[in-house]
Amino acid sequence: MENLKTGNFFGQTNQTISLDFATITDTEYTHDKVDWHYHDTAYFTFILDGKVIEGNKKEVYNCSAGTLLFHNWQDPHYNIKPKGYTRGFHIELHEDWFNAFKQGHDNLQGSFEVASPDVKFLFYKLFKETKINDGLTPLNTEAMLLQVLGEMQGIRLTDSAQKPAWVSTIRERLHDDVARKFTLTELAIVLNVHPAHLSRDFSKYFGCNLGEYIRKIRVQRALSLMPNTNLSLTDIALACGFADQSHFTRSFKAFNGVNAMQYRQLLSGKR
Repeated sequence: MENLKTGNFFGQTNQTISLDFATITDTEYTHDKVDWHYHDTAYFTFILDGKVIEGNKKEVYNCSAGTLLFHNWQDPHYNIKPKGYTRGFHIELHEDWFNAFKQGHDNLQGSFEVASPDVKFLFYKLFKETKINDGLTPLNTEAMLLQVLGEMQGIRLTDSAQKPAWVSTIRERLHDDVARKFTLTELAIVLNVHPAHLSRDFSKYFGCNLGEYIRKIRVQRALSLMPNTNLSLTDIALACGFADQSHFTRSFKAFNGVNAMQYRQLLSGKR
């Protein structure tokens, strides 16, 4: 089984940034299939564009734009790439740095998909930071990575605790149809809980209220559609449930710090 050293991925690497705590690569996937292999370090894979299938000994992930995976070190896996362009953003965590974080926080084991909108927003910001790549990039990147790991640690601990059945159901329903205009009463009926109970307890499991969560996942879905140049910003806005492009651009900038057109240019490599 092949062992890939730090900074090496199968495909064409467009950018590599080596920092004291992490190695960051922007890679185009060019292999239709990559056999079982493992990496020397724990790392993240964030799909920016296209699709890829990744399997390990426990699960198979059908990854599209916006999918975020975490792999602990030396965890074997394989990849299959459907036809078309696929681009991944990888952050490999240097062993000493990662071990220092894990002291007293040994909950990040194995490989798994990270579904949290908050963590994914941090990865879009990390990608943006690497394209700015100025004197503050190392500081900002390390701070955001520590925030990522802290969020993930909290999420994994929460996931291990028992949750009511409606939590998984509402997450799936909201993510499967981000453009739908749900009402609190409608969701409460589907989940068989009282609207007041749903409204009160939602933030306990999702870290924000229901409206804020829907806004987050709509912007997140828009980010995943950004690489598709066949879609205008208006097309993306309507597909994600925003009333119009103006509403979309306001929400997009609030979450990402840049407007949608600037981010699309950043993603395409244009300056």
